[in-house]
Amino acid sequence: MKRSELNQLIKENRKFIEDNGFKLPPFAYWNIDEWKNLSDEYVEIKDCQIGWDVTDFGSGDFHKKGLFLMTIRNGCFGKYPKPYAEKIMVVEEGQVTPMHFHWNKMEDIINRGGGNLMVEVYNSIDNELDRDGDVTIYSDGRKYIVPAGSILCLVPGQSITMQQGLYHSFWGEVGKGKVLVGEVSMCNDDKNDNCFYEPTGRFSDIEEDVPAEILLTNEL
Repeated sequence: MKRSELNQLIKENRKFIEDNGFKLPPFAYWNIDEWKNLSDEYVEIKDCQIGWDVTDFGSGDFHKKGLFLMTIRNGCFGKYPKPYAEKIMVVEEGQVTPMHFHWNKMEDIINRGGGNLMVEVYNSIDNELDRDGDVTIYSDGRKYIVPAGSILCLVPGQSITMQQGLYHSFWGEVGKGKVLVGEVSMCNDDKNDNCFYEPTGRFSDIEEDVPAEILLTNEL
């Protein structure tokens, strides 16, 4: 990804988040100097990977395969006892987050507003897709069963629980607009806790075509 694209995406999607009535923390508005010169009071931000996270999953085409995120809060085993995390994300129409599961993290994915979020689910067997086994879904207090590979539609306000080992991929429904997506979860570790079905780069290589206006979590 180009740095100019990152800078623009942050401006556009920060406004989209605000327009949907979600209030961001103070560090969402820091400039590059504030990110570069964090005092010791903010060591938790570095240790817990808090802040902006924009990835094209190594695809080279963010709008086709990518995700825009901010980690708002997070714990860090061994340093910070907080056992939970929260993210806010923006998902574009048809923009795919690749099929993956988490080894340790359980999470709720929540449609906070905008368009509809499409979610495809499979169980895993020895890290492979279980293409035959039915999937147990937990969603807003409801437990039900769907066939492997089902695509569920979450309208604003709806959520789904992703248990450990549950393969999932998601994207915004075409024709319905961007989706504001929340995540409430156990502690998040994007460096070690993701199992992608196909080889996938979690963090983007950045072409420095213009100066950075902020730093991403993996650049701190």
